[in-house]
Amino acid sequence: MNVGTLFTKSARTFPDRLAIAYGDYELTYQQANERINKLANGLRNLGMQKGSNVAILLHNCPEFLETLFACFKAGLGSVPINFRLHPKECSFIIDNSEAVAVVLGEDFRDSLYALRNEMPRVKHYICITDPVQGMIPYESLLKNQPTHFIDEEVERDHLAWLFYTSGTTGRPKGAMLTHHVLMVMTMNFFADMAPLGPEDVVLHAAPLSHGSGLYGIPNVAKGAANVILKSKTFDPKVVFETIQRRKVTNIFMAPAMIKRLITSPEIDQYDLSSLKCINYGGAPIYEEDLKAAVRKLGQVFVQLFGQAESPMTISYLRKEEHLLEGTPEEMKRLTSAGIPRTDVEVKIFDPTDRELPPGEMGEIVVRGEVVMKGYWRNPEATAETLRGGWLHTGDLGVMDERGYVYILDRAKDMIISGGENIYSREIEDVILKHPAVFEVAVIGVPDEKWGESIKAIVALKPGQKATGEEIINFCKDHLASYKKPKSVDFIEAIPKNPYGKVLKRELREKYWVGEARRVR
Repeated sequence: MNVGTLFTKSARTFPDRLAIAYGDYELTYQQANERINKLANGLRNLGMQKGSNVAILLHNCPEFLETLFACFKAGLGSVPINFRLHPKECSFIIDNSEAVAVVLGEDFRDSLYALRNEMPRVKHYICITDPVQGMIPYESLLKNQPTHFIDEEVERDHLAWLFYTSGTTGRPKGAMLTHHVLMVMTMNFFADMAPLGPEDVVLHAAPLSHGSGLYGIPNVAKGAANVILKSKTFDPKVVFETIQRRKVTNIFMAPAMIKRLITSPEIDQYDLSSLKCINYGGAPIYEEDLKAAVRKLGQVFVQLFGQAESPMTISYLRKEEHLLEGTPEEMKRLTSAGIPRTDVEVKIFDPTDRELPPGEMGEIVVRGEVVMKGYWRNPEATAETLRGGWLHTGDLGVMDERGYVYILDRAKDMIISGGENIYSREIEDVILKHPAVFEVAVIGVPDEKWGESIKAIVALKPGQKATGEEIINFCKDHLASYKKPKSVDFIEAIPKNPYGKVLKRELREKYWVGEARRVR
């Protein structure tokens, strides 16, 4: 089934219900579906055929959802891009994905267009506001197009969403999410996360290019309203105002967002009683922050553990298990990632890919219909990650005798800061270009606001000098702002094992003393 048909069905069943709200701008399901159909027709008229890819580089806005579902309906692969990335990172993704068109906003217009020679496959730049010469105005593309569109018939493994993740080699990899994968994800959402209905109002506070966009699919399937924050930054006051005004029932958030909400002095000034469910994930949450959140907002939280490679669907911790008091076993579960979701198998493997018994630490692996098809144009990484038919998550943990999963550390050099996945290799490759740097190791260290922050540990060349501020500023020209180190320590030499492998666990250890786990 074409996942875009979910919008078609809801427009037929709930034509007059609110589909999308953006400030005072509103679209019913019928109105939104007609705009989506116009865009699908417009893309077809530009020559895009089933199987072509379209990149989306937008802040959260109605056009994001319109483009996403137009791509689904037309059998085009969507390539949502994290708007926080550096323009050079965006251009790499666009070129690597072989996108033939880019839908972008004016905030990215000039910087991306300046790099157009690095994206030779792109034939069309479609700008939603104030396009420059050579770009197609978004609304002009929709003008005079038919409001009817026959949703494309697609095979179960047809690409729907190409989800780029940071790569261990310094280059992002595109996880191929098919129409079938997204439909399985949607049904699993209803099974475990939230029983949505047309009366629900869902707030998109997190980026639509990530989890919030993925969960837009089940929202649409049930005819729920999608309220998109007009603010380009996460502002607790705007969130509170929107919840109160729109009577929001459901939100997906990263732990860092929850922390900012519950610590805001304005939280008690608003009526937040409409909230029924806050789905949170993207990073482990600090236990004390979670307890504080439950005290403030009640037992409305559902935790999820998932990855781009298994979208939002590995394990979950139910509302009922977000307790403020209980038995020692019940309270310990607050530090877990919950139990396996309904339609997946989760196991703990040793380095030889043998299953470990309860309580022994190894790599968390998952198997099920929701796992990605593989990495785009990267058979080596696909074979390594999906070996033996299991998705190897790169997270180290244990499973107890009741099936609860506890994430303890990472097998891959990945840092999760504010819900963003950041691979240390990518930052190390940049820092090593600094003329004074001999060696560098990048690690995640505890951060009360972001869960983890990025620390660079640097060994300088003999006779060379550099400051932490200089190293951080050096990263600005090559990396997205959220990827640059927040702090730099200097040491004489980076510790390594006899085989020359950097001992990052040893480097991390002193910063995580007293923590229940090595990641938050």
